[in-house]
Amino acid sequence: MTTELLRAEQLFGGYGKVACVRELNLEVRPGEVVVLLGPNGAGKTTTLMTLSGALPALGGKIFWKGSEVNHPKLHTMAKSGMALVPGERSIIGRLSTRDNLRLGIGPVEKAVEHFPELGPLLKRRAGLLSGGEQRMLALGRSLAMDPVMLMADELSLGLAPLIVRRLLGVLRQAADEGAGVLLVEQRAREALAIADRACVLRRGSILFEGPAAEVAKNLGRLESAYFDGLEQPADALATQGNGPRS
Repeated sequence: MTTELLRAEQLFGGYGKVACVRELNLEVRPGEVVVLLGPNGAGKTTTLMTLSGALPALGGKIFWKGSEVNHPKLHTMAKSGMALVPGERSIIGRLSTRDNLRLGIGPVEKAVEHFPELGPLLKRRAGLLSGGEQRMLALGRSLAMDPVMLMADELSLGLAPLIVRRLLGVLRQAADEGAGVLLVEQRAREALAIADRACVLRRGSILFEGPAAEVAKNLGRLESAYFDGLEQPADALATQGNGPRS
């Protein structure tokens, strides 16, 4: 098994010629969950979109399965085992749950194995599903392809805590079975509870990277740094881990 699935070196990403992500260094290995944390506008979603090929990189390097990828494209990355669950609910409401699952490249039965809750809903129009059920549908469809790497953006948005724990638990299980997982999540405590490592982004750069348990212990100071405009707590935290990233 390779020691890394995905690695970014000095990555720049954004929209048009405007870089929202700058000089980003990041690595995801098989069997681990890495969570990206940070305030709105920190560049978390842009990072996922750039690494998956949904957005073109503006600079830097992306390595996938040990080889550099020049100008990655979403469809080619998907064919090689990368799955992306975007922030918006990527379903077609007028189609049934079963037909939405058939849009993926994995079998319907495999998706239902991950989320048995979908079994009784296969004939129901996807647009009539609850928000949590729609997220299960999108995530289950991606997991049905047995990805070697899964990226998920804001699974918890607008959902009840019980559903959030259910979704995050399935991501943890996927990692325990060997997949790499890169997760963007606003519910930091829940995400850190299932993650191995955390990267804290601010203004497009990684401010701190370290074990998820260490970040969880210092989460209050990080939140103060973000939302109260205080730089010192986050800088102090960085001295406990791998140090700040620029």
